[in-house]
Amino acid sequence: MPTSKSAQKALRQNKKRKAKNIIYKNKMRDLLKKVKVLVSEKKTEDAKKLLPQIYKIIDKSAKKKVIKKNTASRKKSRITKLTNKKN
Repeated sequence: MPTSKSAQKALRQNKKRKAKNIIYKNKMRDLLKKVKVLVSEKKTEDAKKLLPQIYKIIDKSAKKKVIKKNTASRKKSRITKLTNKKN
């Protein structure tokens, strides 16, 4: 347990930030899984409809520093490539 007042406050802040980060990561992970499942079932049109939602949550995550900017770009690129792939 932290002993100084500032260390206690830092611990409280870290807990709040971690909770928010987990929410963003879970939303991102769920949407990415959903698209991958749709693509594997050959429902690419439905997967393409989810792309704007995915872009939005990935961009917000990067803006809030949950993930890095280049990680966000990589995720967006890969998921777009996956949905545009011809089967």
